[in-house]
Amino acid sequence: MELAETSTEFVHANVTATAQGDPVTLSDPPEVAFVTGSGNPGPADWHAAEWDDSAARIMVGPEGGELTLTPGSYWMWIKWTAGTETPVHRAGRIRIY
Repeated sequence: MELAETSTEFVHANVTATAQGDPVTLSDPPEVAFVTGSGNPGPADWHAAEWDDSAARIMVGPEGGELTLTPGSYWMWIKWTAGTETPVHRAGRIRIY
């Protein structure tokens, strides 16, 4: 995904959560992180997000966004609670220009 630095909009990450082939109810809010390096996010990198059907979303941007990203390339990560598990996945790349 590419996003202008001046844009304020939702960034989505699709999630498929199953346990033994059955869908898991995603009740706890997800968290997302945006990191520039290849390593896992640290505790301070995570931001509260919300569910939008089977996608996590967070408002990014300078006007009313949950966080503002400066120009550069970021890996987007997501974590959520799925029963007794807490999956942490790299969701994709975003470039801010």
